[in-house]
Amino acid sequence: MGIEIKSADEIAIMREAGLVVHEVLEELAKISEPGITLDELDAVAKRETEKRGAACAFIGLYGFPKHICISVNEQVVHGIPGKRRLVEGDLVKLDHGAVVRGWYGDAARTVSVGKVTPEAQKLADATRESLEAAIRAMVPGNRISDIGAAVQGVIEPHGYGIVRDYVGHGIGKRPHEDPQVPNYGPALWTRGQFNPRLRAGMVLAVEPMINAGTHEVRTLSDGWTVVTKDGKNSAHFEHTIAVTEKGPVVLTGPA
Repeated sequence: MGIEIKSADEIAIMREAGLVVHEVLEELAKISEPGITLDELDAVAKRETEKRGAACAFIGLYGFPKHICISVNEQVVHGIPGKRRLVEGDLVKLDHGAVVRGWYGDAARTVSVGKVTPEAQKLADATRESLEAAIRAMVPGNRISDIGAAVQGVIEPHGYGIVRDYVGHGIGKRPHEDPQVPNYGPALWTRGQFNPRLRAGMVLAVEPMINAGTHEVRTLSDGWTVVTKDGKNSAHFEHTIAVTEKGPVVLTGPA
């Protein structure tokens, strides 16, 4: 399909969608406490998204059965909400998308449930820092590989595994567009991988998925939930970001 360049007006609508995502994630983070079920969080995501005049992006997407992806501890991404209750010490990943007038916003964050281990908190903090470094690299003239290299530069000193089977992506009138945005530098890329320069008007969903142990993952029998192969914790942060002449603009951040 090629990379679609968005106009300022289109990015403004994506900002509306992104703000919905941010506000819903804020609500979910507040109530992600011991005892709440993932189904209850899913219901809140639906209610709060629709209350803001938006639609949940994930329900029915490629057949996904719920409104939001919730992944706990060793679950990396694409967890399906169910009857599981959060408990003290869980590391819960909330991944939400919203659609406003046909345009998408997508973001994720890792939330500590009650008091988590220092190791779990360190993993979450490093993952968030790696996303912040990636955003700083999103200036016109840099390449897609500079985004992943920024993530890798933060994560590698910790000895964590950077998930390679799942990557960030372009986003716009579709939830997943070109280009793919790996969370590692070009040395780990497959030969000939598409590595365009960043241009104003590109909008990317950048989402480091970082494992405490190996980078290897597997998918559970439900066909959706991705878990670490060694059973260790994983963390995930994501923002939708527009590349502009003035620098990166986070569309899924606060107002």
